[in-house]
Amino acid sequence: MKKIKILVAFLAFGTLISFQKPIEVSEKKINWVTLEEAIELQKKEPKKIIMDVYTNWCGPCKMLDKHTFHNEDVVDYVNEHYYAVKFNAEGNDSLTYKDKTFSNPDYDPAKAKRRNSAHEFTRFLKVRAYPTMVFFDEEANYITPISGYLKPQQIELYLKLFKTNKYKDMDTQEKFNEYYKSFKPTFKE
Repeated sequence: MKKIKILVAFLAFGTLISFQKPIEVSEKKINWVTLEEAIELQKKEPKKIIMDVYTNWCGPCKMLDKHTFHNEDVVDYVNEHYYAVKFNAEGNDSLTYKDKTFSNPDYDPAKAKRRNSAHEFTRFLKVRAYPTMVFFDEEANYITPISGYLKPQQIELYLKLFKTNKYKDMDTQEKFNEYYKSFKPTFKE
């Protein structure tokens, strides 16, 4: 009985110490910018753009942000090779793309944390599911959307596909399937 009391006291003391000394983690983050800022940055240093189209109420969007967009390999790769944009698909911000301004005229502030009206730019991009990552080339031309929650190694496939321009050679599903089968992920999960 005495050994159990000592063990419990030791565990309690260890737990107390661990609460007193928080683990310090230097977490890397993606350098998120607005679409307009990304387009301006492209003029100085051409890079592709990845746009995270999300909503406030979307569970998979939150998982993507927490697990994938905070993965060290994803952060490093995106920051080096892309300009990263977060865009609330049902938000109230206006933005200008290719000399056209987009807004959300039916936005309801009372619904800010739940389903709201789709933004005009969301419709322009033909985004119908959340989350969706939209890729743009070095001149801010639309490439394609990729919908759904992606783990780090899953998004790696697309990040490298668009970065290397291999997507330009994939005019058939068969060619994409070949790329997919031969792809060797290096990002840690």
